[in-house]
Parts: sequence; structure tokens; C-alpha cells
Amino acid sequence: MPSHLFADRPAPQPPRRDSVDELISQTRRLRGDVDAVRRDAVVDDDDPQGRWERALCDLAVHQLDDLRTHLGQLKEGLPALPEPGGPAEEADEQARYENPPLHPDSLLSRVGSAEWNLLTDEVSWSEELHQIFGRPTAADPMTLDELPSVVFAEDQGLLTEMVTDCLVDGKPIDGEFRIVRSDGRVRTLHMMGEPVLDADGCTAAMWAVLRDVSELRRSQRAVRESQDTLTRRQHIDRTERRVATEMHEAVLPPWRGGRSLPGNGPAALDLAGQHLPSPSGALMASQWFDALELPGGRALLSVGDLTGHGAATTSTMAMLMGALRALAVAGIPPGPLMGHLNVLLDSSAQPTLGSTVCCHYDPATRVLSWAQAGHPAPLLFRGGTGHPLPQPDGVLLGATAGGAYEQHEIGLLPGDVLVLHTDGLTRGTGAAHDGTGHDRLLALAPGLTVARSAQDCVRLIVEEFDRGERQHDASLMVVRVAR
Repeated sequence: MPSHLFADRPAPQPPRRDSVDELISQTRRLRGDVDAVRRDAVVDDDDPQGRWERALCDLAVHQLDDLRTHLGQLKEGLPALPEPGGPAEEADEQARYENPPLHPDSLLSRVGSAEWNLLTDEVSWSEELHQIFGRPTAADPMTLDELPSVVFAEDQGLLTEMVTDCLVDGKPIDGEFRIVRSDGRVRTLHMMGEPVLDADGCTAAMWAVLRDVSELRRSQRAVRESQDTLTRRQHIDRTERRVATEMHEAVLPPWRGGRSLPGNGPAALDLAGQHLPSPSGALMASQWFDALELPGGRALLSVGDLTGHGAATTSTMAMLMGALRALAVAGIPPGPLMGHLNVLLDSSAQPTLGSTVCCHYDPATRVLSWAQAGHPAPLLFRGGTGHPLPQPDGVLLGATAGGAYEQHEIGLLPGDVLVLHTDGLTRGTGAAHDGTGHDRLLALAPGLTVARSAQDCVRLIVEEFDRGERQHDASLMVVRVAR
């Protein structure tokens, strides 16, 4: 049977030494750059993307090490065989001692060769192949019939098929299988080989090169698994974000452009609200603003925020808003109402902290009663100036059982403007005691006090803080007393 080995093809040319030296230098520089990226990578067990990036870096470093080793062997050329027992053999043994084989964790590990002579039944294995199989160098090499005994049962069929195709049909061998060494270690081998034909074109022998690719496959598997984990995490995050966004939109009041409470009387409140996403586009879905007409013509006003994000936090926010509305409808004043919300959040199955401000407005007396729980005080704008209302005591909801909440009252005048917001609006860069956002908001007093509607006030505030250094999402509600 004619073989592809006899096909005409140009003789391979040996590489130029200077070109190999340049490739080795480039590989060394690239390896250093990749290793620097790997060292700088922060690995967090809870960060699937970080684990995936680190696994890719590890694989790249290993492969570059192997490439440099290959190029070094290419540069040195094929070593001359020493005379048995001669000084060259002793020098070779000394070199082998001073330059031990590649570390088992190298992706290359070892490459060994073998030849099976079908005419004489002779078998020859290189020393490296004995080491790959975990066999003593003095041990007899394994015949083709003995080889499957150390191969995984699941891979024995593949090995038999490759060998049969090579010996019978003259096909080259190129495949992988797993073996169990005598020390119990499992290794994955990549086998490449071809038949050796006699003068009549019949198969006389088979040679093969076997490479231990266990660490290479382990590194590739680590990359694949970390990428799968990252993909699943991203899918979960997208789904959770979508659900949280839908829940958040369903919970927030349907009005955004403007609303009048209670009714349209002479002391009615003109309301407008808006949620401002963070500049990065991340939606925490844990903040709210709300207004509700209460029995007797009074009005409920509230703005708040919860720690955390995602669907679970949005669900807790919906529960808290529902409880706040129910307690307000039942006629409970803001101070005691905050105490009830604290008990509710403190006993919640999911630990969460909340900050909120709750106001009751009586149009008959134009008196605003309010309490807060670890939340920025409402800002009152009157006569071209603005200032925060004196803040009653109140700790974060869920922070401590039995927390007490003070209640303050203030009389409002026609044309007064109240701004209720979460701290994400004025937090700025997030630095401690950063009051620049608060000062910028108060500096809008001249424009806010002459604005024609609450909606115009919201536009003015959004224009100012959408072009600033705000890094967080925020909820905002403007309350304007009718003139």
C-alpha cells in the first residue's frame, strides 16, 4: 500500500539561528508582560470574572514557557548520541543532573517516543516515555497488546481504533487518551504517529511521539469552567436586574411629571419626582419616593433607601412602602410610624438597613410633621435662600431594636419649596464629609423659589446634578406649596 510518506515534498530548511534567537527574546519579553498582568490581577473567590481572567493568564504563561523551551531545543539542534560508557555519556549524565527535566506542572511536562516493529516484535521506548508512564527505565517497554492495560476503560476503544487504522489502513495517529500510572496518578497523553513501510509498501513498524498534556488540559479546563461560571453569573445578574427593574417600576408611584395633593385647594401641594440612575447605568432598585392622600385631606410624603440591591432588596422595599402607607392611613404620626417600621425591618428574614424620611402635611393648618431614620433632612427653600430643616433624632431602620424616633413640626408658607432626596444625589465623589453636593443643591435656591411648578424645580436639579460628579443613583421629590 503506497504511503503519503513517499509523496514528493520540498525538503524542510533549518531555521536561521539569529531568527530563533529573536523569537526566544520576543517570547521572554511577552512572558514577562503577561506575568505582570497576572500578578496585578486581584483574585476573589466570589468574583467569577476575576477567576476567569487569572485562569487565562496562567494558561498563557504556561504556554509561553513551553514555547520558549521548544525554541531553545530548536536553537540547540539534535544532540549527538554519546558513546556507551565514554566521557561524553558521563558529561551527559552530569548535565542531566544539573538541568533536571521540566517540572511536572509544566504544560509540556515530557515528550517521549516509541517504535513497535511488527516483523521482529521489538519495542523501543525513550527514557522520557518510561518516565511519562511512571515505569523504571530498566523495565521492558510495553507492547501494543499490553498498552491498553494502563489505559482508562473509556479510552481503550479509541486507542485500539487509532492503532488499527494506522497498521491496517496506513492512517496517521493523532489523538488523546488517559492512562493510570503505577503510582496511581492519572495522566492525559497526546499521541501522534505514522506507519513505517517496507520496500513493498507494507506496514513493517509503527512509531509514535507521546506528549503528556495533563497540565495543559487542566489549565484549559480551568479557563473553560471559569468562563462558564462567569457566563452563568452574568446571565443571573441580567435576569435579576431585569426583575428588580420591573419590580421597582411597579412599586414607584405612576405619576412622575407632576401631581397635586390634597385635591386642588388653596393650600394644596404641587408634587414632582424623579429617579436618577448612576452615571454607570447601574440601577440599585432600592430607593423610592412616594406621596399619598390620607383620610381627612392630609398628605403623606416619603423618600427612602435600603442597603443592598437586586430583586430581594426591591421586594423588601415594596414591603416597607406598603407598611408605611398602611400605618399612615391608620392615622399613626411620623415618629411612632418610624418605630413600627424599625420593628418590621429588624425582624425581617433578610438583614437590611433602611433610611427614610416620612412627612404628614395638613393643608388646613399648613403644618408639616416629620420624622427621619438616618436620612438627609428635607431642604426648605423660601425667599431665594435654602436650608435643611432641624433634624429630629432617629437611627437607621433595622439597626437596633427598640429605636426611638423624634418628631418635629414646621409651618409652611405659600410658595415654599421642599426638596426630599436620598443621599446619592449629593454624595458626590463619595469622600468622607464631602459637602460639595449639598452646597450645590442649596445654591439653586434663587431658581427654585421662582420656579413656576414642582416639575420645573426637578428639571433644574436634574440638570445640575446630571453634569456633576455624582456616582450613585438617587431618588428626588420636590414639594411646592401653592401660592
